[in-house]
Amino acid sequence: MSKGSFDNRSDTTDSTDQTTNRGTRLRPSGGYRDLRSFQVTTIVYDGTVQFCERFVYKYSRMVDQMVQAARSGRQNIAEGSRAAATSSQTELRLVNVARASLEELLLDYEDFLRQRQLRQWSKDDVMAKQVRELGRVSNQADRTDRVNQTDLADGFGVYAPWLTHEKPEIVANTIICLIHQANYLLDQQISGLERQFITDGGYSEILATARIVERGKNNRPDPTDTTDKISPACTACGKAMFLRTARNGKNAGSQFWGCSGYPECKSTRQM
Repeated sequence: MSKGSFDNRSDTTDSTDQTTNRGTRLRPSGGYRDLRSFQVTTIVYDGTVQFCERFVYKYSRMVDQMVQAARSGRQNIAEGSRAAATSSQTELRLVNVARASLEELLLDYEDFLRQRQLRQWSKDDVMAKQVRELGRVSNQADRTDRVNQTDLADGFGVYAPWLTHEKPEIVANTIICLIHQANYLLDQQISGLERQFITDGGYSEILATARIVERGKNNRPDPTDTTDKISPACTACGKAMFLRTARNGKNAGSQFWGCSGYPECKSTRQM
């Protein structure tokens, strides 16, 4: 598949849930319908259901396995996005589950072709290149026309002639191309989530930072709040410090004080 050709953020009307009736959230969540990965996996899911109905014996265990893998690839992206508000680790875990489910589905389609002695396209096959080009056109349509290409009212959008083809070889290879595209997008999404977790920390760390910053603004000590008594000031820049947890090295799992000005200030202090 062509890497770098697809943006994992589509220009649709569903927005990220950044606020509630009580104010702004610390971590945005939702907005998964905007993700190109979710849109592509929706096509993969719907295409797999139809593929199994048309080309796989209905009482075969393969039907349930393929449909469930395709569904898991889609649903876990949505669940991970919703979980982002309170747990970055849960979001990362669910997106990884989606990626693993699509890899399982990919093997099922490859098995289908091999066991029936049907040709599997290479990435440089002219047919595979045509499907990838459709992906670029589809993504541009999302940006300019605000059309959701996964809308069932439009069938399979630009992929309809390929996914409704009479030959199972064409349909299976098309879905394989879409799975490769979704996997690439999810790999980028996972890398971004990992970088964000390393840089910003988890939800509890962000919550602690926000609490310290807010108390610094108010500058009104609360005798019942132990935060003021145990949170030292950074010796490098003077800002408040908050608890961090070491993730790597010989001190992995232990807590330490980190400057709230990170990453501009990387000063730390042992507990």
